[in-house]
Amino acid sequence: MDFGIAGRKAIVCASSRGLGYGCALALAQEGCEVVINGRDQDRLVAAADEIAKASGAKVIPVAADVATPEGQQALFAVCPEPDILVNNNAGPPMRDFRELTRAQILEGVTANMVVAIELIQKAIEPMTRKQFGRIVNITSGTVKAPLAGLDLSSGARAGLTAFLAGVARQVAASNVTINFILPGTFDTDRLVANLEGNAKRQGITYEQARTARMNGVPAKRFGTREEFGAACAFLCSQQAGYITGQNLLIDGGVFPGAF
Repeated sequence: MDFGIAGRKAIVCASSRGLGYGCALALAQEGCEVVINGRDQDRLVAAADEIAKASGAKVIPVAADVATPEGQQALFAVCPEPDILVNNNAGPPMRDFRELTRAQILEGVTANMVVAIELIQKAIEPMTRKQFGRIVNITSGTVKAPLAGLDLSSGARAGLTAFLAGVARQVAASNVTINFILPGTFDTDRLVANLEGNAKRQGITYEQARTARMNGVPAKRFGTREEFGAACAFLCSQQAGYITGQNLLIDGGVFPGAF
């Protein structure tokens, strides 16, 4: 299927690896000009080269911390009027809520709620003026099914979801959509780090921790960044123009509910 977005300009945050990389690759393969972002200059440049070679698209790396005004300015300096914006940011580490300081709470809310809102504020006017815009926010499956220890991540991302639910309805008539993808367990560097930590705490091997986690997924496997990117690209397509304010849970069947 031709998604009808060839030639569109996209900004994909935190896209030098993991799920952001998957989204950037999928959009580039659909013919978009993609700005990718990360804080590790070497890894970012390598990712840009990989995506460009795999897609033939123009890929522009911008090394910046998008949580800062300077980082956001750097992104929009190279792409002042994006047609597509994919918000993505790593969540705070697992921690008992009793241990959280006020500073840590504010940092988590800033990273996983405020930054996405600020980026959308910058992108939304050109989108509404051009009568085309696709905004995808990568949140977490814990927005729908919170986990103890990830309370700050779940809370901040749930706040972002509620905040943008109203915004999505305000801009829908301008052919601008705002949606959310809620990932479950995907085979990324972050998962590897989490499994290594779990293995150490439980006194088991990494492979044992990995197998146990995988067995808890009805699909009996972890998701891939490529299939995650494909879902993101569809939400950015012409065909998805009637989908807005929605949460797409991709977790291999872990969440047991029908709705």
